[in-house]
Amino acid sequence: MKSIKVYHYDAFSKEPNKGNPAGVVLNGDDLAVEEMQKIAFEVGFNETAFPIHSDKADLRIRYFSPKQEMDLCGHATMAAIYALKTNGYFENKTELTIETQVGILTVWITLDDNQQIYITMQQNLPKFKSFGGSIQALAKSLGISETDIDDKLPLIYGNTGAWTLLVPIKSLETFKHMKSNNQLFPSILKEIPNASVHPFCLESYQKEADMHGRHFSSAYSGTVEDPVTGTASGVMGAYFMKYIKNGEEGPLDIIVEQGQEMNKKGKVLIHISEVNEIKITGNAVYVETFDIKY
Repeated sequence: MKSIKVYHYDAFSKEPNKGNPAGVVLNGDDLAVEEMQKIAFEVGFNETAFPIHSDKADLRIRYFSPKQEMDLCGHATMAAIYALKTNGYFENKTELTIETQVGILTVWITLDDNQQIYITMQQNLPKFKSFGGSIQALAKSLGISETDIDDKLPLIYGNTGAWTLLVPIKSLETFKHMKSNNQLFPSILKEIPNASVHPFCLESYQKEADMHGRHFSSAYSGTVEDPVTGTASGVMGAYFMKYIKNGEEGPLDIIVEQGQEMNKKGKVLIHISEVNEIKITGNAVYVETFDIKY
């Protein structure tokens, strides 16, 4: 049995144990893909990131949930870049390219007035796809009523790097009562059975937030809920411009809050450019280091 060091960071928060936990393994080049999957299973976080060498970009990041490799993960990118930066990698660089399963993306690193590190991550151009499944069955899988879903806004799949079903909810109060049965998702999400499900609303707990969300994992990921999501927040920004702002063009910054129901209280800043390209900005914080046997 082997042992490896895993760094635990919380993304989209400055306070430990209040963001979205991600594992980061800094010596990923020494590992086979099968070992990465085993390590991610033992870590148990929604994602564990493995930065490795790339011939096409400054680095490549591979992302693993406990049960499968993921094409892209926003919060694990925040954690991995923060880990690399604070451990002396790319020390003098403020702009990096990362190779992912969805292509090469750009990441920018900035410091605020208090020398806090913020990471901005490019998202892929948004894609949307119609949902043709049963809304009643979907509501049941979330533990809510069909009448809780806002029929004035489209219920639609969105993607800026990973597919999620965007479910508009009428009231913030409904989020407190959601209890998902993720194993029902594939039978409901017939168009994209491995998609996650992302309910959201335009009410928020924090005055500065424009949207509130929860994120329920794909049935195949081995987890139930993501506290604070990056890529899913990015596609919410695209949805906001297309369906709430009725196709207006940017630039516009909006804030998405997430995790309150899990006592996490994370926040993602979304930048929409003049041509509606999407970037997300967040931070991360170191929590602990531990060894995993696999």
